[in-house]
Amino acid sequence: MHGTSTQPSASTSGAHSGTAPDEFVVGGPARASRRYDVAVVGGGITGCATAYHLACAGASVVLAERGEVGTEASGRNAGSLHGQIQREPFERFGPGWARDFLPALRFLLDALEMWGRLDEELGTDLEVRTKGGLLLADDPAQMQLIEEKVRVEQEAGLDAQVLSRADVMALAPYVSERVVGAEYSPVEGKANPMLATPAFARAAARAGAEIRARCALVDLEMKGQAARLTFAASEGGRTETQVLEAERVVLASGDALAYQVRSLEPGLALPISSEPVQVAATEPVQPFIEHLLYYAGQRLTLKQAKAGTVLVGGGWPARLERGTGYPLVRLDSMRANLAVALGVVPRLGSALVLRSWAGIGNGTPDHRPVLGVLRRAPRVVVGLFPHMGFTAGPLMGRVLADLAVERQPELDLAPFSPERFATS
Repeated sequence: MHGTSTQPSASTSGAHSGTAPDEFVVGGPARASRRYDVAVVGGGITGCATAYHLACAGASVVLAERGEVGTEASGRNAGSLHGQIQREPFERFGPGWARDFLPALRFLLDALEMWGRLDEELGTDLEVRTKGGLLLADDPAQMQLIEEKVRVEQEAGLDAQVLSRADVMALAPYVSERVVGAEYSPVEGKANPMLATPAFARAAARAGAEIRARCALVDLEMKGQAARLTFAASEGGRTETQVLEAERVVLASGDALAYQVRSLEPGLALPISSEPVQVAATEPVQPFIEHLLYYAGQRLTLKQAKAGTVLVGGGWPARLERGTGYPLVRLDSMRANLAVALGVVPRLGSALVLRSWAGIGNGTPDHRPVLGVLRRAPRVVVGLFPHMGFTAGPLMGRVLADLAVERQPELDLAPFSPERFATS
């Protein structure tokens, strides 16, 4: 691998970045205040899916995004669709943590079922491919960790399999000859994040939702039977204050969620972390990687997009620009990430790296989502799925929409309650 550009671009052969597609353009806020059934704050995949389900249910809904729709975490990730307990927290926290995490994993598995129907439902080819995921090991200690993790998953009834070296080579003959075995998760795969969030937003708009870009929430007050939301709305180089009312509010605002909630429920301190991470993409090459690949030795996700681009990620750290806080690529991280990828798939050595980009990844200490109604502000619903929010997004949207219209979700949300972080 050699050569790189650190400038995001949406135009090259399936490589994902933080640039909004030209065909999806939304205007600024309406000039007159209005009252809505539900206001959704946050234009990532979770917020846009929420607006879509609400509009389809007949609610009057407005979605406000502080920047452009789908250009933050939901548009800057590598497009992995996860369906197994992740190796890094399992190694750090152990089987006890993993068993507590199982409700969140089942949530991801239910979301994966939804991904399989989204192309038809949203009228867009989202490039969803679920050929399975491989967590690859190249030494016996890594295989011991994999076997322990698979036992926990199988005890919970999940379809996780331990593969021998021969099994791996029959399934993925392009991996390194050093590989001694793997875990195989047949439900995992990939999708194109540059397409998914805009598709939800367009479908929401077709169903009647208002989508307002460049509209940052600056104040949220509960006024009797409604919420009063104040926004700083930017359009044509000008910023002006806009106010609207809604009977209910959904906060799907990522790293802004913690401080937005604090003003509504002072005793609730959501410990949401924000970390700059990055992804690299190669030139299009002949298709040969069918699976979502991980490595049991270091951070890695690796997959090949529909157009042939190979996407290399795994949560390697980026940096924040001084003064603006904008996430920027770290070349030392990119080199290290690419070195891990080459160790797992040596064939990538002949591929030219075209670009790398950075985004923000959000986390929680227990790796479980924050999802539910606020105890002291019951007209406000919050939702964030840490680390794997792109996978969870379609189901997060459906559940948040259910909560916003006081319809009981089919899932047990108790393990995800925001109140587990309440201090008073």
